[in-house]
Amino acid sequence: MLSSCQTASAGAKLLCFPEAFSFIGAKDGDSVRIAQPLDGPIMDQYCSLARESSIWLSLGGFQEKGSDPQHLFNTHVVVDDTGKIRSTYRKIHLFDVDVPGGRVYKESSFTESGKDVVAVDSPIGRLGLSVCYDLRFPEIYQLLRFQHGAQILLVPAAFTKVTGEAHWEILLRARAIENQCYVIASAQAGIHNDKRESYGDTLIIDPWGTIVGRLPDRLATGIVVADIDLSLVDSVREKMPVAKQRKPFDFWRAASL
Repeated sequence: MLSSCQTASAGAKLLCFPEAFSFIGAKDGDSVRIAQPLDGPIMDQYCSLARESSIWLSLGGFQEKGSDPQHLFNTHVVVDDTGKIRSTYRKIHLFDVDVPGGRVYKESSFTESGKDVVAVDSPIGRLGLSVCYDLRFPEIYQLLRFQHGAQILLVPAAFTKVTGEAHWEILLRARAIENQCYVIASAQAGIHNDKRESYGDTLIIDPWGTIVGRLPDRLATGIVVADIDLSLVDSVREKMPVAKQRKPFDFWRAASL
C-alpha cells in the first residue's frame, strides 16, 4: 500500500479515504463512545498528515461527536494541503435497512442526520460531498451538480456485501452519467468483525460513465490513481447540454400527473 507521502510524490493532489476510515466498531454503541469533535485528537492527526504530505484529504465517514451523548454525526471532512479543514458534510440519508439475506441496520439509532448539501473547491475541481447510502438518492447529486456546480462527486462508503454485489457499480456509474461528473468512490472492503462485512471495489468513473480507475482486487487494501480531466467534463456537458434542457425542480411541482 502506498503511503500518503508516496501518493503525493506520484502526483496526486487529493487522497480519498472510505467511510469509517478511522474506526469500525465490533459492538453497537462503540462508534458513539469513541466519537470526537472535529478539533479533537483524531482529526488533528489527519490534519497533520495532510500538512506533512502536502496533499488534500477526503475523509469520509468520520465519527463526529453529536449534540447528545447517544448520537454522533457521520461526517465527510475535506482537509487541504496546509492541514486546514476546508469543508464538512454530515450524512443526510441514514442506513435504516433490512438487508435481504443479511442483517437489519438502524443507523438512525445512534446517528443524527445532517441537513446541508455541501460542495467545495479543490485543486482538482469542485467537489460534491456525500457518504455511502446517499448514493441511492439522486436528488442530492442533482443539487450538487446543478445548484452547487460540482464537477467531481465523492462517495466514500462501506457498502454491505449483499447490496454492493447488486448495486454498487450500477449506482455509481448512473450518478456519473446523469450528472456528467467524475465520481470517486473509496470503499471499505472485507470482513471487519463477526457482524460486519464490506463489499469493497474502489472506483473512479469519468463523466461519460467509463471506469478509469479500479483496484485489481476489490477486497485489497491499496490506492488507485487516476487523472481528473476537467476539459472532458466541459466537453461532455457541451455536447449533451442537459443542464440547459432539464426542467427546474419547481416545474415538477406544478406539472399535472
